Amino acid sequence: MKTVIIGSGNVAYHLAKAFKQSQLGVSQLFARNAKELSKISVELGIPYSTDFLEDADLYLIAVSDSAVADVSSLIKKENALVAHTSGSLPIEVLNGRYRKASFYPLQTFSKTKELDYSKIPFFIEAENQIDEKYLSELASIISENVETSDYEKRKYIHLTAVFACNFTNHLFAKAKEIADAQGLPFRYFIPLIDETVEKIHYLEPKAAQTGPAVRGDERILKLHEALITDEEQLKIYKLMNESIKKMYHL
Repeated sequence: MKTVIIGSGNVAYHLAKAFKQSQLGVSQLFARNAKELSKISVELGIPYSTDFLEDADLYLIAVSDSAVADVSSLIKKENALVAHTSGSLPIEVLNGRYRKASFYPLQTFSKTKELDYSKIPFFIEAENQIDEKYLSELASIISENVETSDYEKRKYIHLTAVFACNFTNHLFAKAKEIADAQGLPFRYFIPLIDETVEKIHYLEPKAAQTGPAVRGDERILKLHEALITDEEQLKIYKLMNESIKKMYHL
């Protein structure tokens, strides 16, 4: 099938790269950001356009959630298959008379970070079984981990991902703020972060928890609170420790 990928951000870039590496054809990249689109096109050798949307059999929309409906209305080919890549939108948001679907890769994407696409879970939803089977087979060429998922399941997958990824990374950023303020190289903490993540491959996250809150060590908790001068950091510190205590009934 002739495929067009719409978007020029992190997801669009990696989706196009995954297709390229898997020897799946992409006939066009389409987006409004000519500068970013040109970079992707040069790197991957895929033609692009900012004003002409080519006719295709499959359109994959990899834009921000707020733009999906408007972008999807640009597709006029009624017998096309159109899939968004969002974890938090139903397929009904797609605004056209074509066949609708979702092609959701569960991963955090940055253009400068290489990824092993074969390990990324893909969650597929379509209006009919034929399209669902086709998209599942397509994703299976890229990844070893492909499942079907309706919107009710997918939105909770996305919510869980925000806790597991976005919130965790924000805490890394806050930790670096504290380290930077004290002249501590953040590289000191990389082995600790790596071990924390590695452990949950073998242990339930609850069983892997360590630290003063889970031990009920009020002396250290109060000491840390006294050291924190930033109001937002202190609020996060207290909130996280109270949540840990509740989980372990302390």
